[in-house]
Amino acid sequence: MIWLDDTTGDLIIQSWTADEATVRQAQEVGSVPGHTTDVPAHESVIRLPANMLQFIPRSDSEGNGGNSGT
Repeated sequence: MIWLDDTTGDLIIQSWTADEATVRQAQEVGSVPGHTTDVPAHESVIRLPANMLQFIPRSDSEGNGGNSGT
């Protein structure tokens, strides 16, 4: 499930928690310079299946697709 917070513009994503191999792969890819690749205890890495991309909400200016969570 994917929701768009209309107030903040944040995406709220519910999906499978990534397995350890996926987390390690993400850490190998890296992040922005100077940012650790460790996942803090209050964060999680999720795996969003490719077929779910069609449901990512877009603002009205980007087209009418997805689920705005309302």
